Amino acid sequence: MGALTRLGLATAIAGAACVAYGAGYEVRSYRLRRVDVPALPRGQAPLRVLHLSDLHLVPGQRDKVAWVQGLAELRPDAVVVTGDFLSDIDAVPVVMDALDPLLALPGLFVLGSNDYYAPRLKNPLRYLMPDRERRILGDPLPWRDLSAGLVNSGWLDLSNARGSLTVAGRECDVRGTDDPHIRRDRYDEVAGAFDSGADLALGVVHAPYRRVLDPMSADGAHVILAGHTHGGQLAIPGMGAVITNCDLDRRRAKGLHRYDQSWLHVSAGVGTSPYAPIRFACPPEATLLTLRPVD
Repeated sequence: MGALTRLGLATAIAGAACVAYGAGYEVRSYRLRRVDVPALPRGQAPLRVLHLSDLHLVPGQRDKVAWVQGLAELRPDAVVVTGDFLSDIDAVPVVMDALDPLLALPGLFVLGSNDYYAPRLKNPLRYLMPDRERRILGDPLPWRDLSAGLVNSGWLDLSNARGSLTVAGRECDVRGTDDPHIRRDRYDEVAGAFDSGADLALGVVHAPYRRVLDPMSADGAHVILAGHTHGGQLAIPGMGAVITNCDLDRRRAKGLHRYDQSWLHVSAGVGTSPYAPIRFACPPEATLLTLRPVD
């Protein structure tokens, strides 16, 4: 066996091992991250916000449902979900079951493209190509049932909407948009300076496109929460995400970063498309954000 043949064989074996690890273990290795955010006025007590995103639930995912339900034991002050709850036409009851222990808490949400349209089988290499906004949309999903179920449970739908929320005695000025990834965002409908008297100015969006992040930050958002990127889903150890699937730069594909005058937190999400059930160097996650006073 020649040197090149041995190298090719070793590469193939290493690649197969990575796929087996990513699809067999990491995709179900749910993690909780804890992050401090200096975003509140001086002298205030901390606020704990649970950030969930990209559940991509389908019937039968009992381990994922149980893990999400268990997050209620964290006793957060509020919950924010940044879209892509669904990945199947029959998944609304699964979502409501997963979130049931959290629905008694103050909550906010926006929808993502996979709440409107079911995922479809695609060439995975398309995700590595520049985004030319050519969307391949699947069958319509029951997003109205999903939204109604969450709103009837007391959560605010911030899809192209703004409102206020009292959390642990603090007044929060909140706003969000529908999903920019499929051009449903209408930030002009919610634009304007955040309430300067609010304890927290919070922006929420599914896909972190700059055309929403820029004006939201300029309007005075203390914190902006987003999802959609899956943290790249397939990352290179030591380098991070290969792609973001939007126009946000790769170094901010997940985690907490400064964005102009705001803090931006992008969740790597809990799930994946059922047609690409693999993660590598980017495990599924939820994040407990502890908002603390500015020093």
